[in-house]
Amino acid sequence: MSDLVVRAEGLTRVFHDFWGRPRVTAVAGLNLSLQRGEVVGLLGPNGAGKSTTVKLLLGLLRPTAGSIEVLGRPPRDVAAKERVGYLPEESYLWPFLTGAETLAFFARLFDRGAPPERVPYLLETVGLSGAADRPVGEYSKGMQRRVGLAQALINDPDLVILDEPTSGLDPLGRRDVKAIIAELAARGKTVLLCSHLLAEVEDVCHRVVILVDGRAVAGGALGELLAEPGRARLDLPAVDEPTAVRLLNTVREVVGEGDVHLETPQRSLQSYFLEVIARARSGGGAP
Repeated sequence: MSDLVVRAEGLTRVFHDFWGRPRVTAVAGLNLSLQRGEVVGLLGPNGAGKSTTVKLLLGLLRPTAGSIEVLGRPPRDVAAKERVGYLPEESYLWPFLTGAETLAFFARLFDRGAPPERVPYLLETVGLSGAADRPVGEYSKGMQRRVGLAQALINDPDLVILDEPTSGLDPLGRRDVKAIIAELAARGKTVLLCSHLLAEVEDVCHRVVILVDGRAVAGGALGELLAEPGRARLDLPAVDEPTAVRLLNTVREVVGEGDVHLETPQRSLQSYFLEVIARARSGGGAP
């Protein structure tokens, strides 16, 4: 099996209005590659294009331009889909099915089904063995998130796409999810983790890609983005003068042909830089 799991080049998705005129460019010229056994964080503020990118990877949307391959096939190919697991941002579950019945239902959606022991194994993995026979409608939001993660793994996928997987989870639940992601990577699975909080992914991701307005504005290993202990650093592509002025309260140095170097105390790595970028690109000032 090839080590290249996802390849996207010049990926673009434009949404049009009723009259066919371009309305929103949700993803613009995105290049993205994921390797086998890699955990990659796709970060960005709300509206950055993360969900649209995921839908393109899943074959739920067709790209306006560019090319994309998932596991060596077009994303709409059924042979590719059966090797992909997906946890959406919102969990949509049948409230009258139990946790065990929910996983058994999803298992039957695949031609091969799943081994009988797969359901109890996954329930134990996500910490729901004791609630296996309770209706999902009685689950808390965190428990529903856990069973949603289990259904994303029911087919033992090679590529796992997780959209805000820790939403609604307490600190213990977030720790458990991170442990599951680390174990998946150790088994050679590829994980794409979408979030708007850097703090949620910095413990598990080998590298991150930061999206703003549908474009990748930064990326690389976290060690490259966090320049020195206790401080955070992010290098942005060249920006125009008005944008640099709006960033004045945060910019410590302007380098070369307008490249911007941001550096700020690590008071909260969760979304500080993302807020800076988003506000600058939308015309607001630095936070």
